Amino acid sequence: MADVSIISNTRFVYIHDNHKQAVDTHHIILRTTALKPIVTYLIAIILVAYSVYLHIEEGKPVTIVIWNAYTIYTRMMISLIVVSYTIRAYNTIFYMFVSESVIIMPEFGVQLETHYGSGKINRRFIPVSKILKPVLNERVTPVTCCWCLSFLTRNENELTLVFKKFRPPLKMLVPIWKALCVATDCKESFELQEDE
Repeated sequence: MADVSIISNTRFVYIHDNHKQAVDTHHIILRTTALKPIVTYLIAIILVAYSVYLHIEEGKPVTIVIWNAYTIYTRMMISLIVVSYTIRAYNTIFYMFVSESVIIMPEFGVQLETHYGSGKINRRFIPVSKILKPVLNERVTPVTCCWCLSFLTRNENELTLVFKKFRPPLKMLVPIWKALCVATDCKESFELQEDE
């Protein structure tokens, strides 16, 4: 039987399956709610209705509205294009990536998977002989600061990110980092502050 542990917060769910030292899997799953798409489509409908209201003036004869139809049509098309791009961008941000997984096979290597909402799965395999050390560090940009899990690998100048799409919190990254250290025989001290 597999030992399963779960850690969750408002954005992510972490699931750890340990299959008795054969394969050790760690999944980070994005939480989604049914309210987000409803709100998006409601905003799109309100935006289109408001643009229609602005373009059709009350009290004008039908002939003037028909003569101004080409301007109304162009403005409607522009607002529909804006709404469609807004919905597409929203879906790209929130629904394109469903989960990311780390599958540790101690004798062979580490397989990193990205699961998409469409059912597509991208897999990357890193042999254990190529991994020098798993690294848990802070990623600092001018706007944000977050924790990042990556590998130091042989014959590569850059770190290999474990999670390319998600930025899970530290409490979800630490168990994965410890499992990677054990699997790669890295003599790393596990002294992290528990309050982080």
